[in-house]
Amino acid sequence: MTHNYTTSQFGNPVASDDQSLTVGPDGATVLHDRYLVEKNAQFNRERIPERVVHAKGGGAFGTLTITEDLSKYTRAAVFQPGTTTEMLARFSSVAGEQGSPDTWRDVRGFSLKFYTSEGNLDIVGNNTPVFFIRDGIKFPDFIRSQKRLPASGLRDADMQWDFWTLSPESAHQVTYLMGDRGLPTSWRHMHGFSSHTYQWINAAGETSWVKYHFRTVQGEANMTGAEGAMIAGQDADYYRRDLYEAIERGDHPKWDVFVQIMSNDEAKTYRFNPFDLTKILSHADFPLIKLGVYELNKNPENFFAQIEQAAFSPANTVPGTGISPDKMLMARVFAYPDAQRYRVGANYAEIPVNAPHAAPVNSYTQDGAGRHGFKPASAPVYAPNSLGGPVADAAAAGEGHWESDGELMHVAYTLRSDDDDFGQAGTLYRKVFTDEGRARFVETLTGQANSITRPEVLERFFWYWGSVDTDLGATLRAAVGK
Repeated sequence: MTHNYTTSQFGNPVASDDQSLTVGPDGATVLHDRYLVEKNAQFNRERIPERVVHAKGGGAFGTLTITEDLSKYTRAAVFQPGTTTEMLARFSSVAGEQGSPDTWRDVRGFSLKFYTSEGNLDIVGNNTPVFFIRDGIKFPDFIRSQKRLPASGLRDADMQWDFWTLSPESAHQVTYLMGDRGLPTSWRHMHGFSSHTYQWINAAGETSWVKYHFRTVQGEANMTGAEGAMIAGQDADYYRRDLYEAIERGDHPKWDVFVQIMSNDEAKTYRFNPFDLTKILSHADFPLIKLGVYELNKNPENFFAQIEQAAFSPANTVPGTGISPDKMLMARVFAYPDAQRYRVGANYAEIPVNAPHAAPVNSYTQDGAGRHGFKPASAPVYAPNSLGGPVADAAAAGEGHWESDGELMHVAYTLRSDDDDFGQAGTLYRKVFTDEGRARFVETLTGQANSITRPEVLERFFWYWGSVDTDLGATLRAAVGK
């Protein structure tokens, strides 16, 4: 008979699961009880640092299927017609910590990892097509303003609105946040966006600019502030539970995948800067083009190993794709993998959930904490070498390029004809929101205004929303009575 004995982490049989090694039944516990020490030392280290941003979330695995032929725009194998690719999706909240309620008003992270035959492709976005800022140098400041005061440990409306009203480029995203989209019914019922503009390259080396859109097949649905507050008090893991249970019962959520495509010439003259993360591209000017569909059909077997250790980065591109002159995107290309090296470890790419499924890894990286495997002793550990080691692919030299020339300087984007900070936010409020949505929006903003204690911040609050829409600013001032 085979016995299933408890062992140490190194396979040594353990004498007891219940009692430590002590001097007699009532004496001191001895330090050389190796299993006691091992068990508690590992327990003290079983958590990794939570993400500084997007700490609370959940996810699932699935497949992306390409149903349309857009090969004239990109040679990426993952996007060729008929291709099916394994994938991982992680949804999250931006500001809350690990234990925060899912249904706090917040932007939702929408990160996708595709295990393609050419290596992993990550698309890191949100459930909104824009963001609060357009330059990565402000990102740490923005996140700190949404977190907690160092003295009290409490979130603070004055701090949030002080930053937002001093950063008017945030108005478009804050309009989304304070509107219905700030409280989706579930992760399954929200759209996703790359938000950033990316580059596609076709087989002839021709380039174009793209934005990804992921439209929920389940139908977009949102909840009210009162519903969100009630659920937050009853089930802090509401979104996480909803996704897991839906997949368990066979109700596999799907998203249609679309892109907006812009030529290089169009990008040079378009009325809005197409690389400004606070702006959208008009659907009338650049309609959505169907690419495919993805389905989430498999829950993680171990949440920590497969979701908490999952590491996403827009730096992970494949041949036929690339980044753009988006200043936030260029900053994130550095910041995301750097955060993962700190959070998960120097060799986070070797963890199974992060490792490619369908592409070999021929890297010269070596050693470091958490190394999972190693090369044969005969393999060279440097390049160039004359020992038959892997060599760079000269064909990749043309990937992800654009023309740029000028003096180094700290300046904002060059303004286009329709560029301003409040115009698109005003259009969203007046022409996209329904009458009922506008009423809920005013109610939400009135609550926000009443939580502001500093008079100068409140005055900027009225100026901010009056710049979005004159009547809106007046309505809010009257509602607050100041």
